[in-house]
Amino acid sequence: MSLSDSEIQELEQLLQEQEIDLLKEGLSTFDDKTNPNYAHLYESINSQVIDKKGNLIEGYSGSILEGSSRSGKTWSWIFIIIWLTTVKHKDESIKINVYREHFADFKKTLFDDFKRILDLFGLPNKFHNAERVESFKIGESTIHLLGCDKLKGSGHGSGSDYAIFNEMMFIEKKTYLQAVKRCRRYWIGDYNPSFTDHWVFNSVITRPDVSFLQTTFKDNPFVSAKEKIEILVTEPYLPDSYEVTEDSILYKGKPVTDKNQPPPHPTNIENGTADEFEWLVYGLGLRGAMKGVIFNQLTWIDEFPDVAHFYTNDFGFTADPNALIKYAEDEKNIWFEVLSYSPIETVEDLDEYLIAVGVEKDLPIICDSSDKYTGENKGTVEMVKGLVAKGWEASKVSKTKSVMYWILSMKKKKLHCVKNEFWKYAKKERENYKFKEINGIMINQPIDKYNHIWDGVRYGHIAYNSETEILETTESIADMGINY
Repeated sequence: MSLSDSEIQELEQLLQEQEIDLLKEGLSTFDDKTNPNYAHLYESINSQVIDKKGNLIEGYSGSILEGSSRSGKTWSWIFIIIWLTTVKHKDESIKINVYREHFADFKKTLFDDFKRILDLFGLPNKFHNAERVESFKIGESTIHLLGCDKLKGSGHGSGSDYAIFNEMMFIEKKTYLQAVKRCRRYWIGDYNPSFTDHWVFNSVITRPDVSFLQTTFKDNPFVSAKEKIEILVTEPYLPDSYEVTEDSILYKGKPVTDKNQPPPHPTNIENGTADEFEWLVYGLGLRGAMKGVIFNQLTWIDEFPDVAHFYTNDFGFTADPNALIKYAEDEKNIWFEVLSYSPIETVEDLDEYLIAVGVEKDLPIICDSSDKYTGENKGTVEMVKGLVAKGWEASKVSKTKSVMYWILSMKKKKLHCVKNEFWKYAKKERENYKFKEINGIMINQPIDKYNHIWDGVRYGHIAYNSETEILETTESIADMGINY
């Protein structure tokens, strides 16, 4: 017996309703297919015990989700929005604010996610063919999409019952603080760990009232086979040959360096798809470097090679560190070792430090132009002349070519950094020194941050490759026409 068109349509509707009912049931009942990010948020929100005055006396006030690409962080908090508006606060009118660095980012990523998930639950959907959606409703509740770039002059947005910070690494701390102060019930933040030094690490996940979960794509039961393949092809090492810790990988119990390498991946290396940086950050979800990092070809070595060397110095005073660098180069390689990374106020202090760390008096020290004593062209002269007066072979690089010219020149060589007591600062700068972005598009200009060590290395590269760029320091140096 065949079904009529109307009966087929009715059956399809019943099956869709049944599927929606199962989805709704899954919002509160978990199984092995429940994403751990969702379960974590659900349990953290339900952990709250609030007294009659509205004060939190037990549980969490917010959650942080840190993880690799495709770990399901975003879908999990969107499902939480569905649960909040259709189950937990079904008969209430609540307000949820979702924050991104730029409003334009919503259309690039989240519009499609909202559209697909609202359709799954059979909810009214404004995201089909929409050019711009600033807010939408689920039942009596309203969800607002807020670009932080539009909030700077408007008090960081109005109050909310729930606040969500998507890609929190790119949201300013003051915006977060203002939004949290105006959040009445709970807040959520998510991000890929693309920085190693960030205010979220230092002052948010350390709080006892903030729950924290770290996941990778392997924790997401719904990641597609195609998505999984695109991540796995970047793995540079033989699977299961190394140990993954919270922020690094170990081989034979020691950190991976140029001399302590796990066996190579048997096919990814041959196919040319292996990428250590991509794998560490977006595959393993480790706190690594931003997309757009300038020097991602850096390797770590245990000791400085037995080659001819000299020194460079990027001056740093009250706020900035003084970066003293031991430097060597050949046709294919650049080697450097960081010997200081803290402010050094005076020539006398720097002189004593150079002696203490064993800098040879007969070797060049190529210096920067930053100097606190005077402005314009006289600053470097004063500092470098002071070093020369104390017997050091100090000189200054004349910056007649652009920073970008020398960065591109350096990127043609292999970079090796000695892993000593200062290596954590080199690691931090390597992972945060990046190209500028304008409206999400990277441009060929580096940010002027996290570059003290890299500036010192650049001076060494200039000195090695262009002897005419080095100005000798003599008693008449002030008359030499310094170029900046």
